[in-house]
Amino acid sequence: MKSNSVLFVGCGDLGARAGRLLQRQGWQVAGVRRDISKLPPGFTGHRADYAEAGSLDFVAALQPDFVVTTFNPTDRSVEGYVAGFLTATANLLSGLGGHEPRCILAVSSTRVFAEQQGGWVDETSPLSTTDPRAQPMIEAEQLLQVSSIAASVVRFGGIYGAPGGRLLSRIARGELCSPAPVHYGNRMHRDDCAGFLAHLLGLSAAGKGLAPLYIGVDDQPVPRYEVESWLAREIGVAPQRLEAAPVVEVSGGHKRCRNLALHDSGYQLLYPDYRSGYRAVLNEL
Repeated sequence: MKSNSVLFVGCGDLGARAGRLLQRQGWQVAGVRRDISKLPPGFTGHRADYAEAGSLDFVAALQPDFVVTTFNPTDRSVEGYVAGFLTATANLLSGLGGHEPRCILAVSSTRVFAEQQGGWVDETSPLSTTDPRAQPMIEAEQLLQVSSIAASVVRFGGIYGAPGGRLLSRIARGELCSPAPVHYGNRMHRDDCAGFLAHLLGLSAAGKGLAPLYIGVDDQPVPRYEVESWLAREIGVAPQRLEAAPVVEVSGGHKRCRNLALHDSGYQLLYPDYRSGYRAVLNEL
């Protein structure tokens, strides 16, 4: 029997992790990125820059059963977001030609929600009309949703899990954000992000319909100061050092995200809160 095939377009760490999970289930996994030498063993590599016109015209000939997009802005400017999300999505749809995969699974961001004052959001909440970097992501989602191809979007919160990241380095120096005003954060361990993508692909492969939208976060949106002060205690930062260190200002809006559709899908979080997730990260140090 023919195994399922999946193409990760923009196959970075998240695509590699999800793809390895699918490999263990017998899937054929391919990845598109500029440097294919960084793909895991067993992945079929396709060298391309998804933001360039015509760069994905080869995809139709591959005829993948499933496509996963893990796009990123080409730089931090508004134009970089347009190129990295909206243009890339248009390039993919054009590159598919007449081929219609069984599903396109697109990674997006909780940044697209309008809420900025710490209120709760779910899959039905209004989208931003004022954030110029959110607009290309919203328009990219809409391009997929109005196409003839079945598509589902996963809006992830802050993805974490790399040992020695910038947050841990800052906290190790004794630099924490201020406890007031309260600024909520939403997060999801990268192993859960990958596991959730693989879970959704498995559901679709089994003939089960996916929801059009999922929020990818854990079960516990909490103030950022709570997370940072807990981490400081866990890694043994002396209280005196915290008192002497500069306070890191947190800018921008914030929200608390519910993951209702994620739970409805049957996915079981490996790390349902920041404590379990960051303990796993600290164990890797």
